[in-house]
Amino acid sequence: MNTLVLGSQWGDEGKGKVVDILSQKADIVVRYQGGSNAGHTVCVDGKKFVLHLIPSGILHNDKTCVIGNGVVFDPKSFFEEKKQLEDLGVKLDSKLLISDRCHIVMPYHKSMDVNSEHVLGDRKIGTTGRGIGPAYVDKYARVGIRACDLLDKETLKEKIKNNVEHANRIYSLYDIEPLNEEAIYKEYIEYGQMLKSYIKDSVYFLNDSYKKGKNILFESAQGSLLDVDFGTYPYVTSSNPTSGGAFCGTGLPYKSLNKVIGIMKAYTTRVGNGHFPTELLNNEGEYLRKNGNEFGATTGRPRRCGWLDLVVVKYAIMVSGIDEIAMTKIDVLDGLDEIKVCIAYELDGKTIDYMPALNSEFEKVKPIYKTFKGFSGTKGINDYSRLPKEAKNYIEEIEKIINTKISIIATGTDRSDTIFR
Repeated sequence: MNTLVLGSQWGDEGKGKVVDILSQKADIVVRYQGGSNAGHTVCVDGKKFVLHLIPSGILHNDKTCVIGNGVVFDPKSFFEEKKQLEDLGVKLDSKLLISDRCHIVMPYHKSMDVNSEHVLGDRKIGTTGRGIGPAYVDKYARVGIRACDLLDKETLKEKIKNNVEHANRIYSLYDIEPLNEEAIYKEYIEYGQMLKSYIKDSVYFLNDSYKKGKNILFESAQGSLLDVDFGTYPYVTSSNPTSGGAFCGTGLPYKSLNKVIGIMKAYTTRVGNGHFPTELLNNEGEYLRKNGNEFGATTGRPRRCGWLDLVVVKYAIMVSGIDEIAMTKIDVLDGLDEIKVCIAYELDGKTIDYMPALNSEFEKVKPIYKTFKGFSGTKGINDYSRLPKEAKNYIEEIEKIINTKISIIATGTDRSDTIFR
């Protein structure tokens, strides 16, 4: 059974915990897109692990983890993450592969990311500044540097020379200090030697494993509404977190996938700019932020919080063919007198059940809510029968609206705080 786990909102849905749990039945866990702009937090026996590039399955000793070709890979971030994991007792060396086709995030990508946001001013996207977008730009402009290039001195030297010259021409227009080509080359040729034992042809490895009947778990980063094609463009990431990205980002065929699980937070959050129909700019929003510890695992930025938006979730279900939903953070809603769920939008006086592609239209939509009675006492529950009846009603009514089963319910941060239905 090969399963894909993806976010059904604007990211930060709790994918890390679900991947960690489902990894127990997998042989291989593969991350297929995004970069170090992702932040997957996993809590095991009270110990907190924050992952950015490395698949969440790494916390299991008997799993092979793969950073797929669709990921843009930052060596510096990787070694920082590796050290943090090793300090917590997690070893990587015998169980991690990095695709030789991964594109590399370079220093000029990061500086371009930060400076372009500064130039955009009020129109900025709200990126993490990690260089992810510019790295994907170079990939599609066919001038990118791949992991395999780090192992070839002449190829690497030539590509760095060309790209640094191009970057410095742009920098000169904005009076930015030029990059040092030789220093970058020395740093990244050294990274190549340090990564040599990890860099493999993952496409052949994954397809061979599939043919042998290995169980493969696909892990996405970000969320469906941040997909560069299907998200709330231009306030999106630069890759495809939706299910189609899994095949381009790994080299596995579409028929290799058996099940898609969408992760849905029991409310909605968003980081960065862009319209957020159910956003709560009041005490209720602050309650969700504080109770849910809604601060970015990568940047520390406070997340924007709002009621659950089922128009968004239904769209994600449609686009990615989601078979089941894992609802996370239901315990964050404990203590609220009433809880609202957006079931449709109002646009220019008309009720609609879809997300307009045109930004000027989407910015005008207003949520139409269904109100539920609040509940308390869900935290740490791992048996569905022990949930308060109001919480069960909340879950079961949502199932009817989205016409999709909620098969997993997370009632806290630890592995054990989970209900399987």
